[in-house]
Amino acid sequence: MIDFTGICKSYGKQDIFDNVSFRINPGERVGIVGPNGMGKTTMFQILTGEISPDKGETVIPKKARLGYLRQQLDFYDPEAKLIDFVCAAEGELARIVEQIHELEKQIAAGDSNPSKLNTLGHLQSAFEAQGGYDLKHKAAAALAGLGFQESDLERKMGDFSGGWQMRACMAKTLLSEPDILLLDEPSNYLDTPAVEWLRKRLKSFAGTLLMISHDRFLLNSLTNVTLEVNSGHVTRYPGNYSYYTRERVERQRHAEAAQENIDRERDRLERNINRFRAKATKAAQVQSWIKMLDKLEDADLPQDLHFKGTIRIPDPPHSGAETVRLEDAAFSYDGKRKIFEHVNLAFQRGDKVGIIGYNGMGKTTLLKVLAGRMAPTEGTHTLGHKVITGYQAQEFAELLTPEMTAFDIVRAAAGGLVPTQRIREILGSFGFSGENAEKTCSVLSGGEKIRLCFARIFVNPPNFLILDEPTTHLDIAAREALQQAINQFTGTVALVSHDIEFIRGTVKTIVEIRPGQVRQFTGGYDYYMERITAEQNAAAADKNANAENRPESADSKKDQRRERARKRQELSQEKRRLESETKRLEQFIAKAEAEKAELMEQWMVPGKDFDFAANQKRLAELEIDLASASEKWEKAASELETLMEQYNAIGEQ
Repeated sequence: MIDFTGICKSYGKQDIFDNVSFRINPGERVGIVGPNGMGKTTMFQILTGEISPDKGETVIPKKARLGYLRQQLDFYDPEAKLIDFVCAAEGELARIVEQIHELEKQIAAGDSNPSKLNTLGHLQSAFEAQGGYDLKHKAAAALAGLGFQESDLERKMGDFSGGWQMRACMAKTLLSEPDILLLDEPSNYLDTPAVEWLRKRLKSFAGTLLMISHDRFLLNSLTNVTLEVNSGHVTRYPGNYSYYTRERVERQRHAEAAQENIDRERDRLERNINRFRAKATKAAQVQSWIKMLDKLEDADLPQDLHFKGTIRIPDPPHSGAETVRLEDAAFSYDGKRKIFEHVNLAFQRGDKVGIIGYNGMGKTTLLKVLAGRMAPTEGTHTLGHKVITGYQAQEFAELLTPEMTAFDIVRAAAGGLVPTQRIREILGSFGFSGENAEKTCSVLSGGEKIRLCFARIFVNPPNFLILDEPTTHLDIAAREALQQAINQFTGTVALVSHDIEFIRGTVKTIVEIRPGQVRQFTGGYDYYMERITAEQNAAAADKNANAENRPESADSKKDQRRERARKRQELSQEKRRLESETKRLEQFIAKAEAEKAELMEQWMVPGKDFDFAANQKRLAELEIDLASASEKWEKAASELETLMEQYNAIGEQ
């Protein structure tokens, strides 16, 4: 288990942690959430020993292998080949490799000492037992899942951009198979296919997982505990992100009700004290009331999460029925390699479209063509009647002059056509009320910069909104506010985002970009994934059918048996986890149902004296817990049933 006990940490006058204590049990999958700058990464740095707390202590199992993916790049040799960087052994495996290499050098130099040959044999067996011979195969599979091509494996690390280098670090971290895995914003540099791959990969991770993330999709899919880090405190919630948001609201409601009761009691005591203070006959009673007043403590209200209000997008001007059309469109930067070709798309007024695909496939280029920022090199691009585009580039920060204030930026975008009061109203709707409108761009956070860019767009309201990675640098509360604003916007939206939950919550049409192909799916993200899964299953069935028609060699049959054994082993880990999860949930549900029945029985006994308010409060808490546990059980049971079908199918091959 991992223990934080009485941890205090400050930087200057800011208290990052103020006497924080919590425990993480073995095998728990923990999502760590909270506003930016509140200390989430500091928590990881304390756990890994990179920094020391001012007070308190942490306890981590001594022999536990720790894997840590940072937000920033780890040190790497730019000359190292990608596959060698990912396969570089660590820990015990690294020591075995070093000893094997040393013995091989000695033997190659003519040292035929039998004991050394025997030791080399034992080391090679240990290397095989720890999966050393499968490292390259596993590394190549992990890199493929993260979007690398086979031709990339021999390229140097220094040839890749920072985002792709981060993917390589992720593959290396996951391949080390640690007991405790720390992931700091793992989806920051991933596109949607890679996020899906990561989710599947982490589902089968059997160790303890701690993940800092703004990605609600990963948090809901992978975690069963949530830690909220905010204003020097850490609060534990026994559920995933959806449970946390519901429970936080419920705790807030109960705490506010309790505070109202405390305030009423405080007012009553103060009135009695003031009324009877001068009466000698009430002196003892007054002293008793004063003591009671001193003992009254305010309720423990959840800390404010800082993001205020909602993002309010102005209503769009009217436009024609069709917003934009591409006919047989293609685009090339150099006249030789086409980013895409033969693209035929048409968006109608009010459509919400998500464009997805691996990085480098041309998503941003397609957005720029749709926005009219670049003309297609072949085919046609046609905007509909009275269509006004509002384009938010991925490099939004470059649009903001550092010394200009937020007010200056929006006023300049208005071109002198919008009154000052209206400019301030627009700024307020994007979180720049009062003095915040006078902040210079140089001091704005990433989230503030992107909100200012939105205000800049909407000072002249568009009816065709084009967004390239709009959730970058936004915390969860701001992402949810933006999601709600886009849903309420009656104009047309086309967006690119790696935030799957954001895509799921906003778009109703998916445009998928693959090498040499752009396809449109009229349906949301979940429908798109169903279609893709069906296509992949059909392709796998065709491949198996073709393989069955080919004569098999003894080696190929051996390879197939080894592959089946490997797949069964991978599924076994997930099978054990799901079996344990369903059993735990069944026990929890049974216990909660029993407690609920016991509380209900108190109502049935005539004249029974019991605390009605406390009874009602506990029943409400049990209802929430039971609903959440039942939902989790149904999901886990369904996943277990599907997994068992796969598991049994492998055995029948």
